[in-house]
Amino acid sequence: INMADLKVVYFPSCINRAMGKNEFQKEEDLQLTALTHQLLERAGYTIIYPKELDAHCCGMPFSSKGFTEVNHKQSQLLEADLLRVSDNGKYPILYDMSPCFYHSKEEFTSNLKIVDPIAFMLDFVLPKLTVKKKKEAVAIFPVCSVKKIGKMDQLLALAHYCAEQVTMIDSNCCGFAGDRGFLIPELNEHGLRDIKNQIPSNCTSGYSTSRTCEIGLEKASGISFTSIFYLIEEVTR
Repeated sequence: INMADLKVVYFPSCINRAMGKNEFQKEEDLQLTALTHQLLERAGYTIIYPKELDAHCCGMPFSSKGFTEVNHKQSQLLEADLLRVSDNGKYPILYDMSPCFYHSKEEFTSNLKIVDPIAFMLDFVLPKLTVKKKKEAVAIFPVCSVKKIGKMDQLLALAHYCAEQVTMIDSNCCGFAGDRGFLIPELNEHGLRDIKNQIPSNCTSGYSTSRTCEIGLEKASGISFTSIFYLIEEVTR
C-alpha cells in the first residue's frame, strides 16, 4: 500500500468528545480522542475529521428518547459530512464507540465504509504495529451493541493480542443503557451485581468500547475501565 493512501476518517463520538478521563487515569494520560489520533498516526495513517465535528452526533440519544425526527436529521447531517470528507466512501470511517457505530449502521443509506472500533483495530491498526510487552491480566466487557453485531470473538482476539490473561465479564446488559445509569443507578448496580466476583485479584484494568458503560463498570468493579484503545496504545508504545 502506498503510504499516501493510508487515510482514515475519524468520527469521535460526542460522548467521548465531551467526557474527560476516569479517576484512575493520571494527569499525563491523554483523553481518548487525542489518544486515538496518536494511535492512528503511529500506525501510519493520515487522519481526516468531519468538517462540522462539534455539531455532529449519530442521533442515538434522540432516538432512545423518542425524538425520531431529530434523530433522523442528525444522522443525515452526519452521513452527508462523512460522505464529503471520505471522498464519497473511498476511505474507511472509524467510530470510537460501539453503540454509535451500531446506530449509524442501522440509519445510513449510502455506501460509506463505517467501521466499529473493534474491527478497525484488528483489521487496520494492529497489523501495522508491534506489541512490545503484553499486559499480565485484563478484563473486557462486550457492550450490548458488540453482542448485537456479533463482535465478541473479535473483542476477545483483540484483548489476547495485548494481554496474557483475559477475563470476559459475563453479563446480559450492564444496565447503564445510555444515560439511564446516571438517572437510575440501581439499574446499573443490579446489572453488574456479580462483577467483583468475576475479576481475578491480579487484574487491575478493564476495557470496553462505550464510555458510559465504562463509567458504571468502573464504579461496580472498583478497577479502572477505559476504551480498549488505551490498552492497544499502551502495549504498542
